Amino acid sequence: MKGTEIIIIAIVILLLFGGKKIPELMKGLGKGVKSFKDGVNGIDDSDKNSSDSDKQK
Repeated sequence: MKGTEIIIIAIVILLLFGGKKIPELMKGLGKGVKSFKDGVNGIDDSDKNSSDSDKQK
């Protein structure tokens, strides 16, 4: 059941955007996900740095 739904969604996306636009959309989506992960990791790193500096005081 799920496989059929994914195929139908893929066909609809292909019809809406065309074959040439899909790689550009995926590239943009990949950059967005990477940027989000980097941001989350940056928050984690800043939390660790602030807790380390608190321990040293």
